[in-house]
Amino acid sequence: MNPTLFHLAFPVNDIARTKAYYATGLGCAIGRENAQSVILNLYGHQLVAHLTEEPLLSQKGIYPRHFGLIFTTESDWEALLERAQRQGLTFYQSPKYRFTGLPLEHRTFFLEDPFHNLMEFKYYAHPEAIFGEASFTQIGDRV
Repeated sequence: MNPTLFHLAFPVNDIARTKAYYATGLGCAIGRENAQSVILNLYGHQLVAHLTEEPLLSQKGIYPRHFGLIFTTESDWEALLERAQRQGLTFYQSPKYRFTGLPLEHRTFFLEDPFHNLMEFKYYAHPEAIFGEASFTQIGDRV
């Protein structure tokens, strides 16, 4: 079976700023584009930024909406963290550990793009926690 890729479309107000943030900032390759949209390659997954004239407002927190990646190697997570810091990207939440000492333990940080889209980047100490560990009820920072 060939790999399945993830696709996400999201709103932006400026294609040039989108390309600067996602290509220069995060390291995404730029694919097809036109005056209304641009396709971005985020670690092999397709993001499509669509221009909107609607106001894009900040969320009051990370819930209910954000997107991101789960890294399978800690060094890849750390490399993106270092890149985000070097590029001066806006951290919505600084890097931290969640659920330390539990099978759910993971490292996480959140970025906010210029259009208030929130992205979370994680690395789990125990890969089985990504979809498993159903006996635990903890999800994110909500109690």
